[in-house]
Amino acid sequence: MLADRPVTALRGVGPALAEALARLGLQTVQDVLFHLPLRYEDRTRVVPIGGLRHGDRAVIEGEIQLAEVVFRRRRTLLVRLADGTGFVTLRFFHFSAAQQAQLARGLRLRCFGEVRMGPGGLEIVHPEYRRVTPGADAEAGGDTLTPIYPTTEGVQQGRLRALTDLALGLLSQGAIVDYVPGGILDTFELPTLEAAVRYVHRPPPDANVAQLAEGRHPAQRRLAFEELLAHQLSLRLLREAADHDRAWDLPRRTDLIERCLARLSFDLTAAQLRVWNEIERDLARPHPMMRLVQGDVGSGKTVVAALAALRAVDHGAQAAVMAPTELLAEQHARVFSSWLDPLGVRVALLTGRQPGKARAVLEGDLATGAIQVAVGTHALFQEGVAFDRLALVIVDEQHRFGVHQRLQLREKGMAEGRYPHQLVMTATPIPRTLAMTAYADLDVSIIDELPPGRTPIKTVVLPDARRSEIVERIDSACRAGRQAYWVCPLIEESDLVQYEAAEKTAAQLAEALPHVRIGLVHGRMPGRQKDAMMTAFKQGKLDLLVATTVIEVGVDVPNASLMVIENSERMGLAQLHQLRGRVGRGSVESTCVLLYQAPLTPIARERLAVLRETGDGFEVARRDLELRGPGELLGTRQTGLMQLRVADLTRDADLLPDVQRAAALMLDGPRSNIAGLVGRWLAAGERFRNA
Repeated sequence: MLADRPVTALRGVGPALAEALARLGLQTVQDVLFHLPLRYEDRTRVVPIGGLRHGDRAVIEGEIQLAEVVFRRRRTLLVRLADGTGFVTLRFFHFSAAQQAQLARGLRLRCFGEVRMGPGGLEIVHPEYRRVTPGADAEAGGDTLTPIYPTTEGVQQGRLRALTDLALGLLSQGAIVDYVPGGILDTFELPTLEAAVRYVHRPPPDANVAQLAEGRHPAQRRLAFEELLAHQLSLRLLREAADHDRAWDLPRRTDLIERCLARLSFDLTAAQLRVWNEIERDLARPHPMMRLVQGDVGSGKTVVAALAALRAVDHGAQAAVMAPTELLAEQHARVFSSWLDPLGVRVALLTGRQPGKARAVLEGDLATGAIQVAVGTHALFQEGVAFDRLALVIVDEQHRFGVHQRLQLREKGMAEGRYPHQLVMTATPIPRTLAMTAYADLDVSIIDELPPGRTPIKTVVLPDARRSEIVERIDSACRAGRQAYWVCPLIEESDLVQYEAAEKTAAQLAEALPHVRIGLVHGRMPGRQKDAMMTAFKQGKLDLLVATTVIEVGVDVPNASLMVIENSERMGLAQLHQLRGRVGRGSVESTCVLLYQAPLTPIARERLAVLRETGDGFEVARRDLELRGPGELLGTRQTGLMQLRVADLTRDADLLPDVQRAAALMLDGPRSNIAGLVGRWLAAGERFRNA
């Protein structure tokens, strides 16, 4: 079986090449076959040199008229190639003496490369080339389109194509296992695995190049289907295993939750009550709840999470609330404390920046159960942190965390043979089909109603040249007793750079608006100082808060009615929507101004237009998926489960219903193929199933 044969079984693969191939994830002959082309080039036709234009990628053939080494800024081999219709220069910066000797005058070459304009006319830098005999068939550039593979240093395209040829030569009937049952292939009209692999690697000259370029050829779709099926099965197995695990069953015990609701200054919406009822039913079961709660910015997910935490406390157990940033963890701790402290429930904050002695005390209280609700960042699942009876794990902004981290906290809570319930929340709405694919191990609840009294946010898109108008607008808003945010650009992933940009903007605004009380918040600010600044803004002691994107989530100031976002063209839709949600939390009409630096790219223009057209988070998410794909939306770089090699969730969304049906059929029938299928596409498949 090719899955069991090491890549060194292929002719010409020694230890050095095997090490380079391992960097591409190629360790077996099967891995080579599933290392698929990024794109294709038509090298089946020889093009006259006289017809070449700058930017063409073409096959040419001609005779060497001149070959010389020149010494200018760097040693270069120049070869002039002519075919009677014109000439082109082949330029080599890296060459050996043997190569120089081979490229002699009078020799006939067939070359491929990208044509560009050089100092002496058209040239090709480091073309692929081979020697041909005079009079050879001018159409013999190959009988298939040429695949271009993902590569790495030390592995050239030619070598990858040669290795793929060798692997395809070993691809006989049964050499590679088709784990998708024949009945499913017939039901969904899919080609066999062997046929799909052969076609994708070596499509014939008459193949539909546009279809291949879009990834929509039936052979590519067959492989995308299999990959999506592997991901779907892995998550369904994860959920199935959880349904057999034991958990703390937490039915209603006292009137603790009713007392909490009576103390709130607001009533729950119908959507919040519906979702709480779904959670309450889950918590009463003796198996771990695994539920995702989606809700737009400001829909009230936090209070529902607080009720779930109280249910754990009501049974003498603990709840852990995990947030992606210290600022959001601090906000959650403050909000949870305001609701739960009066009920005699101890809430504590645990972050990575706490001093050693204070942290040691907190860890001790957590281990004894004295802390009933722990709120924190990833510090909650670090080594040395132990819980007494952790019955519930609440993960906020799930897309910022990896699946590994969520599962790690689940394992940490395992005690007396029981696992904690999991409640996952996100304010990044996810389209239904995508949620069913990415979170197939979770039940999904949606809070699709905003609390009463909220007014729609008006979104305006303006060029930076009109900055002075915005400053005047802030002046008017602050004079009218309102507050405003000014968010500085996310130039790069650097707290220092963002801090400097924010500080500079704050100074400029202070000069332009001397009577306005201005505060500054950024990622490098100590937690206590940041907290004090946010509290001052919330209490109305500041009129304008200049901030980096640290305020993206977790800030609730009903009096703030104006949000200005600089360099908005640099940010993604989801992040802009989150930032916009910091205003519109009161009854006064609010405005979000998106400032941009001209000229806008087409995708940036479309992104800003989406925000101007709609305030619906689910519609924003759908358009975000169309524009950018699911990677950023789901944080798939961290999850490990959705790192797709062939499939594309945007392009292949129409496959998802069939994938879900196929997964159900495989789980209902003999399961002998499932482990092999998951293992082929998910390197960590086994680990996730055991987690």
